[in-house]
Amino acid sequence: MGLSKQNVVVVGGGSGMGEAIALGLAAEGATVVVAGRRLGKLNEVATQADGTILTHTVDVADRGSVKTLFDWVSERLGQLHLLVNCAGANVPKRSMSELAPDDWDKLMAINATGAFNCMHYALPLMRPHKTGLVINISSTSGKRAAPLGGVAYNASKFAMAALGTSANEDERENGIRVTTIFPGEVDTPILSSRPVPPSAEHRAKILKPADIADITLAIAKLPPLAHVPELVIKPIGQSFI
Repeated sequence: MGLSKQNVVVVGGGSGMGEAIALGLAAEGATVVVAGRRLGKLNEVATQADGTILTHTVDVADRGSVKTLFDWVSERLGQLHLLVNCAGANVPKRSMSELAPDDWDKLMAINATGAFNCMHYALPLMRPHKTGLVINISSTSGKRAAPLGGVAYNASKFAMAALGTSANEDERENGIRVTTIFPGEVDTPILSSRPVPPSAEHRAKILKPADIADITLAIAKLPPLAHVPELVIKPIGQSFI
């Protein structure tokens, strides 16, 4: 199934995986709204596009900001065919003994509640048409609570995964599918927030944003009756036990 005449919102599309996904969808003919906090970064993405990319700022942790985004999408585009939730954050001090309560709140607000906020306002643009797709970009930290991710990040990504599973059960009678993608290590800016940022040699051995974009596009191109509930993708050298 092609993506021409498809209206898409990519949240967290100013860099990393979101940027690669937005550019890939636009190249396949979709009209893409790329949303994030930094308008300058969003505009940089739009200028690279081989296709149509519109920009709009949003803070996913601010429900009013999310409502403003999707009100604008409704007025500008009408029907929404695909939402990609790719906004995410982590902090350097992430072990239980180091994690600040404010950082717990921040990561839950962005990684979990932020995805809920976007789905809450996006789904009404899909339900009347009895079709739609939500792709939530989680993490293998939402499958395996490894110390590398940290307490709050792991918890927020497990929450995002449960959100996707639960919402899919509620919405499938409306023809709406929810897919959760669990990437392993990907060479994106979030790696710089690790307590010890990875070396160039390590980055060379892990996934690239384009790998996640390829998988996302493959799912987006499936016919409406085909549903991929979950998908794990990781570098061959990364453990998954």
